[in-house]
Amino acid sequence: MFCQYDLKDIHDRARAAFLGMAIGDALGATVEFMTAPEIQAKYGVFKNIIGGGWLRLKPGQVTDDTEMALCIARAIVRSQGWSLEQVARNFADWLKSRPVDCGDTCRKGIRSYMLHGALEAAPNEWDAGNGAAMRILPVALFSLPDETLLKKYALEQAHLTHNNPVSDAACACLGKMIHLALCGESKKRLRREVDGLVARFPTFSFEPYHGLATGYVVDTLQTVFHFFFRGRDLEECVVGTINQGGDADTTGAICGMLAGAYYGMEGIPQRWLKKMDKKVVSEIETVTGRLVAASPLGRAS
Repeated sequence: MFCQYDLKDIHDRARAAFLGMAIGDALGATVEFMTAPEIQAKYGVFKNIIGGGWLRLKPGQVTDDTEMALCIARAIVRSQGWSLEQVARNFADWLKSRPVDCGDTCRKGIRSYMLHGALEAAPNEWDAGNGAAMRILPVALFSLPDETLLKKYALEQAHLTHNNPVSDAACACLGKMIHLALCGESKKRLRREVDGLVARFPTFSFEPYHGLATGYVVDTLQTVFHFFFRGRDLEECVVGTINQGGDADTTGAICGMLAGAYYGMEGIPQRWLKKMDKKVVSEIETVTGRLVAASPLGRAS
């Protein structure tokens, strides 16, 4: 894929994508598992990073979405390349650290690696949760702009925990959308990518939008697509998404990474950035630069 933007602009968009993911995660975690009417009754429109929620988080604290993405990013940086074994080891170390949250399918896959050294979960028609899609960003940054590498890395990291064709399709589509957004493509072009996904898997169709925002990857992406394509700026995209409730940390994280890649750093409200965990922000800024520099695009520059 030809990338029309210069490397400085891509670094800006990549940084915004990773920070947007963390912000969407921290913002959405407060209202996770609430319904849209419950959020409206309590907050009106929920749009500030305040922590709390069922996990009783500190303001700006992130959850498994960002933490697992950072595990992948650290593995790439440490290995100076792609090492599925290192990704799995990082996931195992993370799980041993007793994280604030971990989805059941992710936990099962990581424990299988810890107990048996398994680097691929068995195919399972029920493992179509959003846990593989939520952590796709480092793979997209490291493979830019090579679609073949993107698909290889995306599915390998996914299959550590989620070996399911619907989850695979979601990961591949999101990764390609991030590539396109990083390279300055229009929402119309990104929409064509989604139309291709819907043609192959009609269950992802989001028009009309049914208002479901569960941990099922189809519901997750329907929500993200609905609000990303309707939103006029990053804040509108993310706020609309997380106010649907449900698995709001993950829908928020995925919408945040897409909107960040599309709108860049200028699109991120400073009031959100100032509330974020400073250690997380610092690590994100370090690994993002290294991932892009190590990508085919970065190495060619």
